[in-house]
Amino acid sequence: MCMEGKFVDLRCVNTATTLSVEFGTSLCEVLSNLEFEQPYPILAARVNNAYKDLSYKVYKPVTVEFFDVRHFEGYRVYQRTLSFVMQMASLELFADDKLRIRHSLGDGFYAEFDSLRQLSDEQIALLKSRMHDIVSHKLPITRHKRPTEEVIAQYEEYDFDDRVELLKTRPQLYSTVNYLGSMPGYFYGPLAPDSSYVDRFDVVRYYNGLYVALPERANPERVDANIRLDKMFEIFHEYQQWIDIMGVPTVGDLNRRILDGDASELIKIAEAFHEIKISSIAHSIMQANTERGVRMALISGPSSSGKTTFSKRLGVQLRVRGYDPVLIALDDYFVDRDKTPLGEDGKPDFEALEAIDLATLNDHLARLQAGESVEIPRYDFISGRRQWHEKPLKLTDRSILIMEGIHALNPRLTPSIASDQKFKIYISCFTSVAMDNFSRIPTSDNRMLRRTIRDNATRGNDAQRTLSMWASVRHGEEKHIFPYQENADVMFNSSLFYEISVLRALAEPVLREVPDTVPEYAEAKRMLKFLDNFVPIAPDEIPPTSLLREFIGGSSFKY
Repeated sequence: MCMEGKFVDLRCVNTATTLSVEFGTSLCEVLSNLEFEQPYPILAARVNNAYKDLSYKVYKPVTVEFFDVRHFEGYRVYQRTLSFVMQMASLELFADDKLRIRHSLGDGFYAEFDSLRQLSDEQIALLKSRMHDIVSHKLPITRHKRPTEEVIAQYEEYDFDDRVELLKTRPQLYSTVNYLGSMPGYFYGPLAPDSSYVDRFDVVRYYNGLYVALPERANPERVDANIRLDKMFEIFHEYQQWIDIMGVPTVGDLNRRILDGDASELIKIAEAFHEIKISSIAHSIMQANTERGVRMALISGPSSSGKTTFSKRLGVQLRVRGYDPVLIALDDYFVDRDKTPLGEDGKPDFEALEAIDLATLNDHLARLQAGESVEIPRYDFISGRRQWHEKPLKLTDRSILIMEGIHALNPRLTPSIASDQKFKIYISCFTSVAMDNFSRIPTSDNRMLRRTIRDNATRGNDAQRTLSMWASVRHGEEKHIFPYQENADVMFNSSLFYEISVLRALAEPVLREVPDTVPEYAEAKRMLKFLDNFVPIAPDEIPPTSLLREFIGGSSFKY
């Protein structure tokens, strides 16, 4: 290490070189002196396994990896920065109304005004033009730590009541505030150095609001605003309207209700909403059975959506209607771990369809439909090997076969069964409570918290291993699950608006075990910072049949 004068060593992963830089040199300045292929603008960096803005200044030896929009965190940086730009443009053009980013949708996000005003084509064009103006002016984006009282006063000037409530419910002496030019805002996580970095986007009318299309992460040259995810949108929007009625659209609102002693009521109402929706789906299956002889319900969704508990609760509702539900988990048909196919990176690809023993599965389904008794496997996640149930399964005239797993909606899974004989259900954790009006909570973060807690308790995986696998899991979802989601007959949102407040106390000690010497520390640190925004809720009053119990323990169902 160079210690002469005021210089320090910086190791750049992208170039596999070590530089000697002056104390206080920013990453932007370092980047300008480096020569490596940059097909897209560098948005941020991982510094000693922590995500940082390019304004970060170096005062000690560091290892730095720069990334662009193709990186998972780079994509978040792009989205946050574009949200900031949209915030400025909407405040300038529509000061009499509030625009809110409601949720993600495809490669973009959906936003609408509080008044549900319908913008004309001219107004949409004006909004998009103003956003491009802000981009072209290269307005600097800075981050500062200010006394919280001062930050609250600035937010109040802009009528940011959502952010004011968040700060008041999580009181700290100092708070971080971002600025786009002179306009304040807050986004948890790095932002681009200035507005010019987010020059690729589109804004179009979508339902009652606007769809803002971002570049595709795998192909940033492409921006596709022609999106039709109608079923997913309806689920998002229904839940969003419901939590607005409940008065908890943002984390600050949720925190206030918890501090006011309303946690017990929130839990009861959220769980009752789930029960109503599951009952409605069971009724739809009953109708499909009567009208077209459906005897199989297929449940698909990304990792940690709660598929297993949902299938069991659906089974209870079907029993109430006189059916005999028979449950099969696709995970139990995993091939032994040493036979798992390898992905492009040479590592086991547990998300691939071929990780399922398709031959055995389809043989069992054919025999069950023929009225035979079948011994069903049970996969042991600790040993990575298949075991067998002692009690065989057999279908009766009143049986409905419920099969859940990430590939359940893929036609290649059950090619011998006609499509109209399957009732297809897509389930995911569509998080609708937002950090504030312009900072949504990614559904993948909610699911990652669920999986981190569950896998630590039941599958022998510490947080570092879970986080190391998450990129592969997400890649598998994009390849094997999301393309089939709109084929579902119905969708179910497994999110519970109170749940992150419960997950906080369980996730924090597990995440803190991730050492700062490994790459996964960046995600662990990001999630710990995120969780600090939530007032915790004790899990005591969560019913034993709750979907959340699948991840935190204490479920009355057997898994």
